[in-house]
Amino acid sequence: MSVRTRFPPSPTGALHIGSVRTALFNYLFARHHSGAFVLRIEDTDQERSTPESTTVILEGLQWLRLEWDEGPYFQMQRTELYRAYADRLLAHGHAYRCWCTPEELEARRPAIQAGGRSGYDRACRERSEPPSNRTSHVVRFKTPLDGETTVDDLVKGRITFQNTEIDDFIILRSDGTAVYNFCVVVDDVDMRISHVIRGTDHVANTPRQVLLYQALDAPLPRFAHIPMILGPDKAKLSKRHGAASVLEYRDQGYLPDALVNYLARLGWSHGDQELFTRRELIEKFSLENVGSSPAIFNPEKLLWVNFQYLKQTPPDTLARLAAPFLVRAGLPVPDDTAWLARALSTVRERAKTLVELVEAARFYITDAVELTPKAAMQLRPEIAFVLDDLIEHLANLSTWDTSTIEAVFQDAVARHDIGLGKLAQPVRAAVTGSTASPGIYEVLDVLGRERSLARLRDARARITSISEPSTP
Repeated sequence: MSVRTRFPPSPTGALHIGSVRTALFNYLFARHHSGAFVLRIEDTDQERSTPESTTVILEGLQWLRLEWDEGPYFQMQRTELYRAYADRLLAHGHAYRCWCTPEELEARRPAIQAGGRSGYDRACRERSEPPSNRTSHVVRFKTPLDGETTVDDLVKGRITFQNTEIDDFIILRSDGTAVYNFCVVVDDVDMRISHVIRGTDHVANTPRQVLLYQALDAPLPRFAHIPMILGPDKAKLSKRHGAASVLEYRDQGYLPDALVNYLARLGWSHGDQELFTRRELIEKFSLENVGSSPAIFNPEKLLWVNFQYLKQTPPDTLARLAAPFLVRAGLPVPDDTAWLARALSTVRERAKTLVELVEAARFYITDAVELTPKAAMQLRPEIAFVLDDLIEHLANLSTWDTSTIEAVFQDAVARHDIGLGKLAQPVRAAVTGSTASPGIYEVLDVLGRERSLARLRDARARITSISEPSTP
């Protein structure tokens, strides 16, 4: 059997980190074995399922480039298939109709619990005819009354379940719709799924599903239950630990490949390697290297990974990725993409996300430079004459580049017998509004002659205005 995996999200809310990691492991395993990755939307919970949630799921997977080969399939469009499989189980004696009403089940519950059991008491298991005047019924699976169900899990190892602890569970509701465990098995059989890779919270569903496979005389897929993701406090990962939706990470300026890289390392390892290309992940991924212990989500580590990817992103790509964040920050998107790429490249070492990158580059994009209080302190009266000299010589440059700009600075500090920092810091404050920036020669080069001189002249005027006494 060729490798076929599936990702079956329920469209009842956002696509969160745990689900994305499950999708990623299925995607990588399928790609590693040149198999198929199937997307299935499990929308049988009609009260909570929404088209908006489906859109969010698809958008999240597309942003992360977890391309599916088949689907998306929707369970609510497959109800006739589930009924046909239920009829098959009924015909072969593996299922039966149960006419017990909810009131009857509730009334018998104390007696069942007193006997040390839970679930259904199998009152209709051997009934061949319905009670009089009773038409509404569910369909229950006829669970073996003894024996064991064993699963050789590819991550957790051998797991054994006692059949006596499994009740005769419902597979079709009274309205004819199928329940989760039955839908899953029918879909996996019909879609020829070879490997079921999912969170360890699904282990409890596995014995019921294995029994259904056996009753349907269908090939049993290999199961791999991957560890849960916990927050830094070792509690179950929730929105208090970070973004509730994977799309929030997109909006916060994370790169999709960085998030994929980080999530791949949550529960899986390949030696001490931390950073992987997409091709390397596909090439090296294996279930043998998936651990059985819970993985800890570390937001700082994710930021570090994203920082590494930002540094490695080609400048032209960086400019394209930053464009929507410029718009969101209320900044214009420069027409000169090459210039934008160059500007962003100078500040990429100062940003861990695209949001931070845009903020770091703000002084390049807009001429409305606001000085921080610390930067304003750099524009003192004693630097005025040095600035005048610098502005004059910069304006007379025949060539504007980092080397000629540096030469002007060096000549100025020599003429005025001051340290370079005594000049560079006021200039930095004047052109960036801050006391920290990339190298000042590079900043002036990227800004260009006219914009640089305009900002320096504005700073010189500011010094004059604060040094002259106000008119009474």
